[in-house]
Amino acid sequence: MWESLGSLTASPWIYAVVALSVVLDVFLPVLPSGVLVITAAAAAAAAGAAGPVPVPVPEQVPDIAALLLIATTASVLGDMAAFRLARRGGDRLERAIARSRRLTRAQERLGTALARGGGALVVIARFAPAGRSVVSLGAGKTHRKVREFLPWSALAGMAWAGYSVAFGYYGTQWLGAAWLGTAVSVLALFAAGALAAFVIRRPAPAAAPTA
Repeated sequence: MWESLGSLTASPWIYAVVALSVVLDVFLPVLPSGVLVITAAAAAAAAGAAGPVPVPVPEQVPDIAALLLIATTASVLGDMAAFRLARRGGDRLERAIARSRRLTRAQERLGTALARGGGALVVIARFAPAGRSVVSLGAGKTHRKVREFLPWSALAGMAWAGYSVAFGYYGTQWLGAAWLGTAVSVLALFAAGALAAFVIRRPAPAAAPTA
Protein backbone atom coordinates (compact mmCIF):
# COMPACT_ATOMS: atom_id res chain seq x y z
CA MET A 1 0.00 0.00 0.00
CA TRP A 2 2.72 2.48 0.99
CA GLU A 3 4.65 1.69 -2.20
CA SER A 4 1.57 2.39 -4.34
CA LEU A 5 0.89 5.68 -2.56
CA GLY A 6 4.55 6.63 -2.88
CA SER A 7 4.47 6.06 -6.62
CA LEU A 8 1.30 8.12 -6.90
CA THR A 9 2.70 11.09 -4.99
CA ALA A 10 5.71 11.13 -7.34
CA SER A 11 3.41 11.41 -10.35
CA PRO A 12 2.02 14.65 -11.81
CA TRP A 13 -1.38 12.96 -11.65
CA ILE A 14 -1.45 13.30 -7.86
CA TYR A 15 -3.22 16.66 -8.11
CA ALA A 16 -5.94 15.26 -10.37
CA VAL A 17 -6.40 12.21 -8.14
CA VAL A 18 -6.65 14.36 -5.00
CA ALA A 19 -9.10 16.76 -6.65
CA LEU A 20 -11.32 13.96 -7.97
CA SER A 21 -11.29 12.11 -4.67
CA VAL A 22 -12.17 15.22 -2.65
CA VAL A 23 -14.98 16.19 -5.04
CA LEU A 24 -16.51 12.72 -5.09
CA ASP A 25 -16.30 11.84 -1.41
CA VAL A 26 -19.27 14.10 -0.73
CA PHE A 27 -21.26 11.42 -2.59
CA LEU A 28 -19.09 8.45 -1.54
CA PRO A 29 -17.87 9.15 2.01
CA VAL A 30 -15.77 5.97 1.97
CA LEU A 31 -13.23 7.51 -0.44
CA PRO A 32 -9.87 8.13 1.32
CA SER A 33 -9.50 11.76 0.23
CA GLY A 34 -8.02 12.84 3.55
CA VAL A 35 -5.46 10.05 3.45
CA LEU A 36 -4.42 11.11 -0.06
CA VAL A 37 -3.96 14.75 0.95
CA ILE A 38 -1.95 13.77 4.03
CA THR A 39 0.21 11.33 2.06
CA ALA A 40 0.98 13.92 -0.62
CA ALA A 41 1.93 16.50 2.04
CA ALA A 42 4.11 13.91 3.81
CA ALA A 43 5.89 13.12 0.53
CA ALA A 44 6.63 16.82 0.03
CA ALA A 45 8.06 17.07 3.55
CA ALA A 46 10.15 13.92 3.19
CA ALA A 47 11.67 15.23 -0.03
CA GLY A 48 12.26 18.70 1.35
CA ALA A 49 9.94 20.24 -1.22
CA ALA A 50 9.15 23.22 0.97
CA GLY A 51 10.85 25.22 3.66
CA PRO A 52 13.20 28.19 4.11
CA VAL A 53 16.34 26.29 3.04
CA PRO A 54 16.42 25.09 -0.60
CA VAL A 55 16.90 21.34 -0.82
CA PRO A 56 17.43 19.35 -4.04
CA VAL A 57 14.28 17.38 -4.72
CA PRO A 58 12.95 15.08 -7.40
CA GLU A 59 11.23 16.79 -10.28
CA GLN A 60 7.80 15.42 -9.40
CA VAL A 61 7.10 16.24 -5.75
CA PRO A 62 3.78 17.68 -4.58
CA ASP A 63 3.87 21.42 -4.00
CA ILE A 64 2.35 22.32 -0.63
CA ALA A 65 0.66 25.53 -1.77
CA ALA A 66 -0.82 23.85 -4.85
CA LEU A 67 -1.99 20.88 -2.78
CA LEU A 68 -3.71 23.16 -0.26
CA LEU A 69 -5.39 25.20 -2.99
CA ILE A 70 -6.55 22.13 -4.92
CA ALA A 71 -7.90 20.34 -1.84
CA THR A 72 -9.80 23.44 -0.71
CA THR A 73 -11.22 24.20 -4.15
CA ALA A 74 -12.24 20.58 -4.74
CA SER A 75 -13.96 20.49 -1.35
CA VAL A 76 -16.06 23.55 -2.20
CA LEU A 77 -16.86 22.25 -5.70
CA GLY A 78 -18.02 18.92 -4.28
CA ASP A 79 -20.16 20.67 -1.68
CA MET A 80 -21.79 22.86 -4.29
CA ALA A 81 -22.40 19.92 -6.62
CA ALA A 82 -24.21 18.07 -3.81
CA PHE A 83 -26.04 21.26 -2.85
CA ARG A 84 -27.29 21.78 -6.41
CA LEU A 85 -28.21 18.13 -6.80
CA ALA A 86 -30.24 18.19 -3.59
CA ARG A 87 -32.12 21.31 -4.67
CA ARG A 88 -33.27 19.52 -7.80
CA GLY A 89 -33.25 15.90 -6.65
CA GLY A 90 -36.57 15.59 -4.84
CA ASP A 91 -37.82 12.05 -4.26
CA ARG A 92 -35.02 10.53 -6.34
CA LEU A 93 -32.44 11.94 -3.94
CA GLU A 94 -34.38 10.69 -0.92
CA ARG A 95 -34.35 7.17 -2.36
CA ALA A 96 -30.61 7.38 -3.06
CA ILE A 97 -29.89 8.45 0.53
CA ALA A 98 -32.17 5.72 1.87
CA ARG A 99 -30.06 3.10 0.06
CA SER A 100 -26.96 4.22 1.99
CA ARG A 101 -27.11 3.06 5.59
CA ARG A 102 -24.22 5.34 6.52
CA LEU A 103 -25.82 8.46 5.04
CA THR A 104 -29.17 7.61 6.59
CA ARG A 105 -27.67 7.24 10.06
CA ALA A 106 -25.63 10.41 9.65
CA GLN A 107 -28.66 12.34 8.43
CA GLU A 108 -30.67 11.26 11.45
CA ARG A 109 -27.88 12.13 13.90
CA LEU A 110 -26.75 15.41 12.39
CA GLY A 111 -29.95 16.91 11.03
CA THR A 112 -31.24 18.36 14.28
CA ALA A 113 -27.79 19.42 15.45
CA LEU A 114 -27.03 21.27 12.23
CA ALA A 115 -30.37 23.07 12.35
CA ARG A 116 -29.53 24.09 15.92
CA GLY A 117 -25.95 25.17 15.34
CA GLY A 118 -26.12 27.02 12.03
CA GLY A 119 -23.04 27.92 10.00
CA ALA A 120 -20.36 27.04 12.53
CA LEU A 121 -21.44 23.42 12.49
CA VAL A 122 -20.90 23.31 8.72
CA VAL A 123 -17.19 23.69 9.50
CA ILE A 124 -17.24 21.16 12.34
CA ALA A 125 -19.24 18.65 10.31
CA ARG A 126 -16.59 18.76 7.55
CA PHE A 127 -14.42 16.62 9.82
CA ALA A 128 -17.17 14.23 10.97
CA PRO A 129 -17.80 10.94 9.13
CA ALA A 130 -20.36 11.65 6.38
CA GLY A 131 -20.94 15.07 7.93
CA ARG A 132 -20.01 16.90 4.75
CA SER A 133 -22.54 14.87 2.77
CA VAL A 134 -25.36 15.51 5.22
CA VAL A 135 -24.63 19.24 5.41
CA SER A 136 -24.40 19.81 1.66
CA LEU A 137 -27.37 17.64 0.75
CA GLY A 138 -29.42 18.99 3.64
CA ALA A 139 -28.70 22.62 2.75
CA GLY A 140 -29.78 21.99 -0.82
CA LYS A 141 -32.85 19.98 0.13
CA THR A 142 -34.09 22.76 2.43
CA HIS A 143 -33.47 25.33 -0.33
CA ARG A 144 -30.91 27.40 1.52
CA LYS A 145 -29.58 30.34 -0.47
CA VAL A 146 -26.16 29.95 -2.08
CA ARG A 147 -24.85 33.07 -0.34
CA GLU A 148 -25.77 31.51 3.01
CA PHE A 149 -24.08 28.18 2.33
CA LEU A 150 -21.07 29.00 0.13
CA PRO A 151 -19.00 31.06 2.63
CA TRP A 152 -19.30 28.36 5.29
CA SER A 153 -18.47 25.67 2.75
CA ALA A 154 -15.34 27.60 1.75
CA LEU A 155 -14.31 28.06 5.38
CA ALA A 156 -14.92 24.36 6.08
CA GLY A 157 -12.86 23.36 3.03
CA MET A 158 -9.96 25.60 4.06
CA ALA A 159 -10.04 24.30 7.64
CA TRP A 160 -10.11 20.64 6.57
CA ALA A 161 -7.46 21.03 3.85
CA GLY A 162 -5.22 23.13 6.10
CA TYR A 163 -5.48 20.61 8.94
CA SER A 164 -4.71 17.65 6.65
CA VAL A 165 -1.81 19.32 4.82
CA ALA A 166 -0.28 20.74 7.99
CA PHE A 167 -0.35 17.44 9.84
CA GLY A 168 1.01 15.50 6.87
CA TYR A 169 3.82 17.98 6.23
CA TYR A 170 4.90 18.95 9.73
CA GLY A 171 4.23 15.50 11.16
CA THR A 172 6.71 14.04 8.69
CA GLN A 173 9.24 16.79 9.40
CA TRP A 174 9.06 16.16 13.14
CA LEU A 175 9.01 12.36 12.98
CA GLY A 176 11.59 12.06 10.18
CA ALA A 177 9.88 9.33 8.13
CA ALA A 178 7.11 9.73 5.57
CA TRP A 179 5.30 6.51 6.50
CA LEU A 180 5.36 7.37 10.21
CA GLY A 181 4.30 10.96 9.63
CA THR A 182 1.46 9.78 7.40
CA ALA A 183 0.26 7.19 9.91
CA VAL A 184 0.28 9.63 12.83
CA SER A 185 -1.40 12.33 10.71
CA VAL A 186 -4.16 9.95 9.58
CA LEU A 187 -4.79 9.06 13.22
CA ALA A 188 -4.99 12.79 14.00
CA LEU A 189 -7.52 13.23 11.19
CA PHE A 190 -9.63 10.36 12.56
CA ALA A 191 -9.39 11.87 16.05
CA ALA A 192 -10.65 15.20 14.70
CA GLY A 193 -13.53 13.35 13.04
CA ALA A 194 -14.45 11.59 16.27
CA LEU A 195 -14.32 14.88 18.19
CA ALA A 196 -16.44 16.63 15.54
CA ALA A 197 -19.04 13.85 15.66
CA PHE A 198 -19.14 14.12 19.46
CA VAL A 199 -19.62 17.89 19.36
CA ILE A 200 -22.38 17.65 16.77
CA ARG A 201 -24.28 14.89 18.57
CA ARG A 202 -24.01 16.58 21.97
CA PRO A 203 -27.49 17.51 23.23
CA ALA A 204 -28.42 21.16 23.10
CA PRO A 205 -28.37 22.97 26.46
CA ALA A 206 -31.79 23.30 28.01
CA ALA A 207 -33.32 26.72 27.69
CA ALA A 208 -33.50 28.75 30.89
CA PRO A 209 -37.05 29.06 32.25
CA THR A 210 -38.64 32.44 31.74
CA ALA A 211 -39.88 34.40 34.70
